[in-house]
Amino acid sequence: MSTISTTQAISDSALDKPRTGTWDGGNEPFNASYGKLMMWFFLLSDAFTFAAFLTTYGLIRHRHLAYEGTPEAFTFSTNYWPIPEKVFNSFPGLHGVDLPLAFVALMTMILIFSSVTMVLAVEAGHRFDKKDVQKWLLWTILFGTIFVSCQAWEWSHFIGGTDEGTLMNDGTRFFGANLAANQYGPVLFADLFFFITGFHGTHVFSGICLLIYCFIATTNGTFEKRGHYEMVEKIGLYWHFVDLVWVFVFTFFYLV
Repeated sequence: MSTISTTQAISDSALDKPRTGTWDGGNEPFNASYGKLMMWFFLLSDAFTFAAFLTTYGLIRHRHLAYEGTPEAFTFSTNYWPIPEKVFNSFPGLHGVDLPLAFVALMTMILIFSSVTMVLAVEAGHRFDKKDVQKWLLWTILFGTIFVSCQAWEWSHFIGGTDEGTLMNDGTRFFGANLAANQYGPVLFADLFFFITGFHGTHVFSGICLLIYCFIATTNGTFEKRGHYEMVEKIGLYWHFVDLVWVFVFTFFYLV
């Protein structure tokens, strides 16, 4: 009985002591909450997915013939990989004007601006400034919506094709691109465009939905009742990740 009592006393005294070890139960490793850690784990797995897609694009691009002439003499053909600046050279409202990658550059700038406003929303949350959180969340939602709308226009133009079209190997003239035919080059070029940019666009749309939730919760005072705006910070991590991935998509797909 004395042994049991001694053991029980030691256990009770151990429970009374504050836990100071990094990996003790109830502590937050690296000063990150459970929610932040899970968000980082999700982003890490998502980064592997995007890396696999872009690596696949690079390998497929390498296996196809490249255009060897001058950019001025370039014409679309299914026999070689197209030059991106000749495919993505249109701008809304400027039909027939050759503006290589101008619209894509504008989309990139809009997404970068959204990262800035997201940072400001998180910073306002740290200050418990409800009005500023609402303001910067609205700006981020606006920029994200504009980006998705621009991507929708780019898709519609890519699908519609140019006025001239391309003479296919079977003698027919084809306009635009889909999953089975492509006026700009090999079919895989269109397949990868739809898949990679569509996958990224889905992430942006999901981020917009999360931001709308954050705005509603902020307006209703949900985060003030919780005593922190950590949810805004966690969604901010996701939004910055989506912006960073676009830099790699832009580099691989539009510049290489």
